[in-house]
Amino acid sequence: MNFERGLEMNNSKTKKLCIASILCAVAVVGSMFAIPVFGSKCAPIQHMVSILCAVLLGPWYGVAVAFLASLFRNLMGIGSLMAFPGSMFGALLCGIVYWKSKNITFTLIAEVFGTSILGGLSAYPIAILLMGANAGGIAFYSYIVPFFISTLGGAIISVFVIGALKKSGALNIFMKYSTT
Repeated sequence: MNFERGLEMNNSKTKKLCIASILCAVAVVGSMFAIPVFGSKCAPIQHMVSILCAVLLGPWYGVAVAFLASLFRNLMGIGSLMAFPGSMFGALLCGIVYWKSKNITFTLIAEVFGTSILGGLSAYPIAILLMGANAGGIAFYSYIVPFFISTLGGAIISVFVIGALKKSGALNIFMKYSTT
């Protein structure tokens, strides 16, 4: 019996890793459709992915997907350093909120707040330390608003995606393996 339980648990982790990998790829490919707003590349698909990770996989997978997607985007030259704080704070906050509340509306709000406010504020020291004083001078004022626009777009897209998953019954299948 323990052997079967072990196989089931490994199978669940494997499925979660596969879903996380697919969502990471969606975030990277989706970032090619970034919208420049002020000094930031707004990639709403990344925020949609963070919300889907929160609902389907949990907060830690969400942070890992956000980090890896940001890393791949930077390595391929299609992202900026601001992708790290912009995606990881939102992914963590919305993941924790969904984990504790199971409320989609609160999860969307947490993603918007985590990315735009916490991510935007943390972009300021990153811009100063890693991108130079010129970028730091504008970071405080010009990252919160673009992050807000980007994450709001991602939250709206995710409402439709989650609605379609619920309607098709696929969300129930994913939730079967979503134990955090």
